[in-house]
Amino acid sequence: MNCIIIEDDKYSRKLIEEFVGKTEILNLLHSFSNAVDAINYINTDEIHLIFLDVEMPEMTGIEFLKNIRKYPQVIIISAKDKYALEAFEYDVTDYILKPITYSRFYKAVSKAVDRHYIRNGNPENATEIFVKKNSSLVRVKFEDILWIEALENYVIVSTFQEKYTIHFTMKAIEQKLPISIFRRVHRSYIVNINQIMLIEDNQIIMSIAEEIKQIPIGKSYKDKLMLDLNFI
Repeated sequence: MNCIIIEDDKYSRKLIEEFVGKTEILNLLHSFSNAVDAINYINTDEIHLIFLDVEMPEMTGIEFLKNIRKYPQVIIISAKDKYALEAFEYDVTDYILKPITYSRFYKAVSKAVDRHYIRNGNPENATEIFVKKNSSLVRVKFEDILWIEALENYVIVSTFQEKYTIHFTMKAIEQKLPISIFRRVHRSYIVNINQIMLIEDNQIIMSIAEEIKQIPIGKSYKDKLMLDLNFI
């Protein structure tokens, strides 16, 4: 996601730049010390996210939002919470209070990533997805995902390299995956059909390293799965 920073305080601006630099999914296009310069630069087709301060000389962050007809996602970073109510009237993605920590910054960025996929993401045109791991976002190619398994309020994404446990629902993650590659075969399982080794009775056999995984096929999913598979 391409982003810009608009922050008049030099220390805060530098800190946000460092946070952006350590977040793989973010690409910093420009960093501004005032909103006036930024408003003459902004191109919403290229910019996906703005980190915006509120109290700045010449033009405040709120005035900046008022003067732009169409703008990308905005994360407000302010020393005061009194502007939050007005800021959310402009549908900002998040509002962070200073001093900011990377964990709080990352939480706001994660929210922006989810919004970005919902607004603009077409899973059929995508080739990868970013998965949250501790305080990082890891790029995972769809072709490397073998299966996804539900575990209470989490899902486990199993790849050739490792497994990722993320706080997500099966329905939500299914919407982010291309149907040309992935199929829901059970209420608790989604599989990469290109990685199916064997289908036996009501089970799919998958293999990863030394592990053989037996995945059940739900009755309501079996007919559709067999129609989708190319077999003779």
